[in-house]
Amino acid sequence: MKKFLIIVEKGGTGYSVYSPDVPGCVSTGHTRQEVEQNMSKAIEFHLEGLRLEGLPAPETHTYSTYVEVSA
Repeated sequence: MKKFLIIVEKGGTGYSVYSPDVPGCVSTGHTRQEVEQNMSKAIEFHLEGLRLEGLPAPETHTYSTYVEVSA
C-alpha cells in the first residue's frame, strides 16, 4: 500500500485533483468525496499501466504544509 499526496481544487462546477508524484494523472468530481474516490481509482489505473509497460511506480517525494504571512 502506498500513499500519494493529492491536490484538490474547487472550481465553479465541482472539484479537480492531481498528484505531483504521479505526473499526468488527474481526475474530477462533483463533491470532495467523489473526487478523492475518482483519484484513487485513477492512480491505481495509472500504476497498473506503468506495471504492464515494465516501468516502476513513482516514488513519493512531495509533502504539504502551510506557511504564515502577514496579510
